[in-house]
Amino acid sequence: MIGAGIPLMLGMGVGLIAWWALSPRWANRRWNSPLSDLLSDAGMAHVTSRRLIGLTLALAVTSGLLVYVMSASLAVAVAMAAMVSPLPTGWVRHVKRRRQTELRQVWPDAIEHLASGIRAGLALPEAVSQLRESGPEELRPAFTSFFVAYRATGRFSESLDVLKHSLADPVGDRVVETLRLAREVGGSDLGRLLRTLATFLRDDARVRGELESRQSWTVNAARLAVVAPWVLLLLLGTRPAAVAAYNSSAGVVVLAFGAVVSLLAYRLMMRIGRLPTESRVLR
Repeated sequence: MIGAGIPLMLGMGVGLIAWWALSPRWANRRWNSPLSDLLSDAGMAHVTSRRLIGLTLALAVTSGLLVYVMSASLAVAVAMAAMVSPLPTGWVRHVKRRRQTELRQVWPDAIEHLASGIRAGLALPEAVSQLRESGPEELRPAFTSFFVAYRATGRFSESLDVLKHSLADPVGDRVVETLRLAREVGGSDLGRLLRTLATFLRDDARVRGELESRQSWTVNAARLAVVAPWVLLLLLGTRPAAVAAYNSSAGVVVLAFGAVVSLLAYRLMMRIGRLPTESRVLR
């Protein structure tokens, strides 16, 4: 009865977590938290932090349930659930880095288009709005949102806030605040400033791309070093002798110690090999 009851309770837990995360009354509620900022920077502002937390819990419980059914070891199941729980947040961080890399590649062209429009005599709102058609594909939705907001309100500063929220990018924050300052105080050097910024961003993207290609082996080695022992544990979980050993007090201590060491070592390796990233100080 106990052996059959534990999977049933875990299954009920998965259902309750999914209901809680996907409930409509939570769908429109967002927390102003680092997790919400992470989702926004990854271009996933439509996903609430509650949904991500619910997905994390559901994934941990589901994986623990599957491992428990396969190995009949509660200690191994809990250890595997703890190891897979950071995966959703890690995937969001990966999407954020990939998105920032893509935007870093296209921002120089967008800024040069903007500078050309200003040099051609267009008003600043018109020069920004034209990027919804002439700008890079990755940035056109954000500039379309600016165009819609400006056409509806006629307020340039508020429309820039909409653009900044849509971009959710450090470079975009700098460009938006530069445009806001130029609109408020004026000046004839905006075009030259934008072209200088485009040159700087293009050089930075080239150097960063070379460094990232050289450090890719370090990142892959760190991931392999963390995953390999737990794949081995999953295979050992099919053997009754190994399951009996891990169900003992000493086995639980070994699993807990291994999980802590694996997570700390992975974080340390990633921190050592990580390139400096620009934060959104002008959020």
